[in-house]
Amino acid sequence: MQTEALIISQKEIVPGFYLLVLASQEIVDRAQPGQFLHVRCGNSYDPLLRRPISIHALDHHKGEVTLLYRVVGAGTKMLAEKKAGEKLDVLGPLGHGFTLPAEAKKIVLVGGGIGAAPLFTLAQAAVQAGNEVCFLLGASSERYLLVQEQLERLGVDLSIATDDGSAGWHGNTVDLLARLLIAEEVDLICACGPHIMLKGIARLALRKGIDCQVSLEEKMACGVGACLGCVCQGKREDGQDTYKKVCQHGPVFAAKEVNWDV
Repeated sequence: MQTEALIISQKEIVPGFYLLVLASQEIVDRAQPGQFLHVRCGNSYDPLLRRPISIHALDHHKGEVTLLYRVVGAGTKMLAEKKAGEKLDVLGPLGHGFTLPAEAKKIVLVGGGIGAAPLFTLAQAAVQAGNEVCFLLGASSERYLLVQEQLERLGVDLSIATDDGSAGWHGNTVDLLARLLIAEEVDLICACGPHIMLKGIARLALRKGIDCQVSLEEKMACGVGACLGCVCQGKREDGQDTYKKVCQHGPVFAAKEVNWDV
């Protein structure tokens, strides 16, 4: 679905990271946790390609969808310059998102850096469904804990890890998850963040026999399957290799479907 969504607000929450709120009841009604929008950041030709940006939060009552993104190039720099009252050309919601199995009662969500953005929508849905939600939030330092306040308001069981030890556990989210799994039984793990983090989480989950879903959104480029930049290798149950486009078949996959050795 293509639409022009009204920009309600945009603000820089920490240097280089922006929170963008759009009005679109159609998107809100269709969106699922883990999906993304394909955003035209400039005019029709500059930049030529849209940018895939994950959906961060949904407000069904107000009909508002929130994007949390980082400025990394010319396109997102143009997007950061847009103001409230302007309209934004977007396609979506797109992609295969997270699923919450009915039998999963205790859920652990692990977000590293900007990877925490799409997990907030999932936390919203899980809390509403009555799940017990533990959120492990990781960042390089306390300054870059992007969604801490929102998660605290949501009421999830929040644990924090920072690389420099400025807040919470001094270390990474993989180590934090390993400690949690020693003490507690978990039905489902969902994660988004850097590849090395996802690899560690997936291996922990597979070793303990816990269902695990991972968002590989970090690999997406064009967002429509044209550039082939997001192709990832996986394995079928019979051991044969598979190759899938993250933007079309994902960005969310079962951890067991991904070949973490390549």
